Amino acid sequence: MHIRRILAAVIATAALAGLGLTGAATATAATTKGAPSYVTPSQCKEGGGEPRIDLPGNPCVGGTHNGESVD
Repeated sequence: MHIRRILAAVIATAALAGLGLTGAATATAATTKGAPSYVTPSQCKEGGGEPRIDLPGNPCVGGTHNGESVD
């Protein structure tokens, strides 16, 4: 009888831990889809990119800020 209680507690703990992990993953995915980020022309250049304000959306092309809008 004692073993059944321990086993039930272990299973319940594992199930709750699994729900916690999926909740954390969902929260992380939700925060990464936030508002679009903007960089200054100098930040774009410092990151190795080229600010292309002549293209739609004014993207930074190349470098670490590739695809981010230049503001």
